[in-house]
Amino acid sequence: MVSEHDQGVALPAEVAPLRRKPVQQRSAQRVEKMLAACAELIDEVGYDGLTTTLIAERAGVAVGSLYQFFPDKRAVVQELTLRNLDRFVRTVSARFDQLELEHWWDAVDAVFDVYLTMHREVPAFSRLHFGDVVDLRLLDPGKDNNAVIAEKLIGLIAEEFGLDPQRLVLPLAVAVEAADAVLHMAFRRDPAGDATLVAEAKEMVRGYLSNRIPEG
Repeated sequence: MVSEHDQGVALPAEVAPLRRKPVQQRSAQRVEKMLAACAELIDEVGYDGLTTTLIAERAGVAVGSLYQFFPDKRAVVQELTLRNLDRFVRTVSARFDQLELEHWWDAVDAVFDVYLTMHREVPAFSRLHFGDVVDLRLLDPGKDNNAVIAEKLIGLIAEEFGLDPQRLVLPLAVAVEAADAVLHMAFRRDPAGDATLVAEAKEMVRGYLSNRIPEG
């Protein structure tokens, strides 16, 4: 049976940053160039300095071509962020398989490590994270971005360790919020993530979840 995370991130129908999906290879390549250009520019000028004109110029396409696929710069950033979410979920899932985890707290370390790696290596991720700089509900208009992340992690951890997903809803929601706050602090102190604060975040989450998640 194919699990949800093997299929990628399932999106609600109302989350549709693309006006239309590119069908031809040439169109798909143009969209990829736009997204890559968007990521580069966010690292350079931030979201506030970003414009559709700049994206089009950097991508080497006409502004009209950009508007064929995206209504505005927010939609371009939304598509980029949704793809980062998909990458995050797939990478965490692959890490779980590679490590053959014995206990859920090993999964916590794996999730942190994937997030930190993306923050350091994926263009624009250090500026956007999962979209809060743009909109607290960029990933799904019906829930906060952190709630979307928590749901994805619940599915992965529940499947990996044979746990009841309903028992993980509140603990994972709290853990994600707490970790998010401390990691933001870590990245304010050091662009690569202050190692001491990252270690504190891991310990905090493990300590909290150890009293909330059953042995698995």
